[in-house]
Amino acid sequence: MLKIRTRFAPSPTGMMHVGNLRTALYEYLIAKSGGGDFILRIEDTDRERYVEGAEKVIYETLAEVGLKHDEGPDVGGEYGPYVQSERKEIYKPYAEQLVKEGKAYYCFCSKERLESLHKDGEFGGYDRHCRDLSAGEVQKHLDAGEPYVIRQKMPVDGSTSFDDLVYGEISIENKEIEDQILLKSDGYPTYNFANVIDDHLMEITHVVRGSEYLTSTPKYSLLYEAYGWDIPVYVHLPLIMGKNEDGSTSKLSKRHGSTSFQGLVEEGFLPETITNYIALLGWSPKDNREKFTLAELVENFSIAGISKSPSIFDYDKLTWLNGEYIKAMPPEEFLSHAQGYYKEVFGSKENNTEILRSILQPRLTKFTEIPWLLAFFKELPDYPADFFINKKSKTDLQNSPIMLKAAIEALESLEDWTLESIHGCLIALAEKLGVKNGTLLWPARIAAAGTVVTPGGAMEILALLGKDEAVKRLKSGLEKIS
Repeated sequence: MLKIRTRFAPSPTGMMHVGNLRTALYEYLIAKSGGGDFILRIEDTDRERYVEGAEKVIYETLAEVGLKHDEGPDVGGEYGPYVQSERKEIYKPYAEQLVKEGKAYYCFCSKERLESLHKDGEFGGYDRHCRDLSAGEVQKHLDAGEPYVIRQKMPVDGSTSFDDLVYGEISIENKEIEDQILLKSDGYPTYNFANVIDDHLMEITHVVRGSEYLTSTPKYSLLYEAYGWDIPVYVHLPLIMGKNEDGSTSKLSKRHGSTSFQGLVEEGFLPETITNYIALLGWSPKDNREKFTLAELVENFSIAGISKSPSIFDYDKLTWLNGEYIKAMPPEEFLSHAQGYYKEVFGSKENNTEILRSILQPRLTKFTEIPWLLAFFKELPDYPADFFINKKSKTDLQNSPIMLKAAIEALESLEDWTLESIHGCLIALAEKLGVKNGTLLWPARIAAAGTVVTPGGAMEILALLGKDEAVKRLKSGLEKIS
């Protein structure tokens, strides 16, 4: 049995789209769950779409999500080079081999002629004008130094079929397939041609890609057949859809939200959350489980669990899952993520990170929420007096001033400003006043934070504010309703 070898072959054309990342993830999982190798190959032959710095994005993204490749441009391997532009000299001999065997031909048609074909509404692609040129005519064009491409001779009748592990047998009528270009006039191979040559030479056993490429797969199979090579196993993945405002769905795009890995990270989603979530976009584990580490995905993944149906990218579900990852973090890891956001609120001022963690970790869905959740610490917002009215706590504009005045007096006498001492002080005060804890704590929380929704209660907020600022805010609140 052949060792499984999969490859991720991105083009350096910009940010890493979640669809591309899912393809990389599934290729990794297929390889690793079967004890195989995962290869990285950079396909940079489309020079018009090449973006400077995009290769770095590819490496950084794979590293962040933990998809370590066994072979690639940066780690080497016996099948290199692993950058297509460095393999340029490999492709022309293979294209010319098919010309010699009568399976491909030189095409000298100008750009203007090709454009006129589409205007005239003729054959759905190239009209095979140069397919039957005599050897003499071909040589005449070559001797004149005319630019040319090399096209493969496709069958003109019948159909081409292939088997896919997800979608089963697929057949395409050959009349729908044009004579595809193998080698462009600049000497670079086309995407399809280079893919087949590289996959064969690198002994790739499983080709994984999106279902939008199902109809182009016969072109790959016909190339393998032309050379007499074994055809790899095809695994096509379902489309990733986004939800529109009217409830309908369409292919995931920027109008639905961030669609790149980098964009999602900038929004506050953790790399491990993104990896976990996109694994479930088209694959279902046997036990309906939702939270997986990468190692657990390798252990549980199977191609049989991949669905044919399109998957909906649900940002709410991703946000929920991100919150679950945050809740499960050890304190040290939580602090390393949160520290930078704390500085946005508190600056260089020392703060009790344990109290902050205790009020934030159960509530956060993204670390990027911290600055606005804690904004009232930086500056007390202007707030209306009726915030002090709360039916559940039984507070109103008559008893709130009494509660605040008593709290100020009690807290001003505290020498040790800790959460524990504040807690003991206010609980004892509520008992002394003969009121429920909430009747005392609600006005204190409103005066301290200036908002009805806060992470944490009055005691945590007071402790974090520090004694001077806390008492100052309570006095300000008292003035507002006195």
